[in-house]
Amino acid sequence: MTRHIFVTGGVVSSLGKGLTSASIGMLLERRGLTVRMQKLDPYINVDPGTMSPFQHGEVYVLDDGSETDLDLGHYERFTSSILNRDSNYTTGQIYQSVINKERRGEYLGHTVQVVPHITDEIKQSIRRLASPDVDVVITELGGTIGDIEGLPFLEAIRQIPLDIGKENCLFIHLTLVPYLKAAREAKTKPTQHSVQQLRTIGIQPDILVCRTERPIGREHTDKIALFCNVEKRAVIEEVDKEYSIYEVPMGLVEHKLDELIIEKLGMEAGPLQLDDYRDLIHRIRNPRHEVTIAVVGKYIEHRDAYKSIYESLDHAGFHHSTRVIAKRIEAEDFQRHDAASLLAGVDGLLIPGGFGMRGVEGKIQAIRFARENKMPYFGICLGMQCSVIEFARNVMGMTDANSTEFQADTQNPVICLLEEQSTVEDKGGTMRLGSQPCLLADGSRSLEAYGMQEIHERHRHRYEFNSRYRDQFVAAGMSPVGTSPDGSLVEIVEVPDHPWYVAVQYHPEFKSQPHNAHPLFCGFIGAALEQRQLRTK
Repeated sequence: MTRHIFVTGGVVSSLGKGLTSASIGMLLERRGLTVRMQKLDPYINVDPGTMSPFQHGEVYVLDDGSETDLDLGHYERFTSSILNRDSNYTTGQIYQSVINKERRGEYLGHTVQVVPHITDEIKQSIRRLASPDVDVVITELGGTIGDIEGLPFLEAIRQIPLDIGKENCLFIHLTLVPYLKAAREAKTKPTQHSVQQLRTIGIQPDILVCRTERPIGREHTDKIALFCNVEKRAVIEEVDKEYSIYEVPMGLVEHKLDELIIEKLGMEAGPLQLDDYRDLIHRIRNPRHEVTIAVVGKYIEHRDAYKSIYESLDHAGFHHSTRVIAKRIEAEDFQRHDAASLLAGVDGLLIPGGFGMRGVEGKIQAIRFARENKMPYFGICLGMQCSVIEFARNVMGMTDANSTEFQADTQNPVICLLEEQSTVEDKGGTMRLGSQPCLLADGSRSLEAYGMQEIHERHRHRYEFNSRYRDQFVAAGMSPVGTSPDGSLVEIVEVPDHPWYVAVQYHPEFKSQPHNAHPLFCGFIGAALEQRQLRTK
């Protein structure tokens, strides 16, 4: 039978449940087990697609077009787990499904209640990932113990051991052990209260993972074990990592968490295979080079808004044994300050995706500087659209060129709404989403990077390159080198007369991993490294 691991969090949010869950999944995979990953989010939104990046961070898109929580990015970066729309459920989705069933009369006139109808729907969403070829399903519950929104989910996972047997389930609780500098000691009381709340609901954690700024020592872990009714060896210390989040699995291995999980679930597994991962960690800790990349966007103050962008830059850095310093710059700063001063000492420019016109003119100015000064440039989604607008205005002489998203009556709509979007009214889940094929042109930098003619990348957009202008762009020196198989949609543009200028309509950051960096990010960082070496000479 498929085993189930449930990961909950206590004391405060943003402790890193997603990272811990992904790390556990990675360790179990490297012992030969097949793992599926899942996130349950208690918010009432159907998905994060309509939520502000300032509140929620980035929206992570899967191959099947699902708009999901950013923790699913951690799952894909750490594991080979297959993710789809069953990998992320929200309160909104659960209630929507139950209400649709009620409208169809599937409950045969019964009063629909949180227990059992909502909890049964949650349990079904969890059990959908269980199959004969899956050894372990790891389900992370978003939020913090004590949140009213999370109570139906906690009740559901409390019931699952009664349905399939306690021996097939494991509860891991991630909690915070704060260190008070004034008292010069760690405090275990918040953890005790968090576990107490969990036990009041009816869930006794089997393992506690304690996040802490510094080692807390045996005295405190023994105390936590005693007051939380957990074995001493099942209190795992997770100290903040100095270099990278990719060190987290190694810290868990030091405390033999993988062995403990396998033992408690009564599973058979092979030896832990980590030689290649240790080599990755060595390269992360000992880079030979350094580059600075300017990331210019409108959500810069919220790091999680571009989470996958920063991770992909790091991955490409690992590939080149290079430390990548991301210089985050607000796009609107380019409307107030000189581009040369803002980009001084920078080795490459990256413009990420986004929506709305705020900051667009600043991005266009930054792109112009990179193009005219031969600075390696990488545009993604809105970054690609801004590249097209900048080129049309400053090279092709179309001073009023724009996107119909920003100026509906522009005389030169070089970026326009996708035809399929013209009748769309609802905002949620209606963009061009998920994996789409793209054909690459011979002789292009993109083909050189990918090493294959046909690629598949994930999309999330409503607007596109206006193909009516394609010939004019080619004549002026911007080449559409990646198109949809029927040639109707332009997915990649390049400026051949430039050290490295590539802009794509899709989101390559969603398919990068620490041990398998995305080809375009690798090409971009490689070009930035060359720029750095030329500049220092």
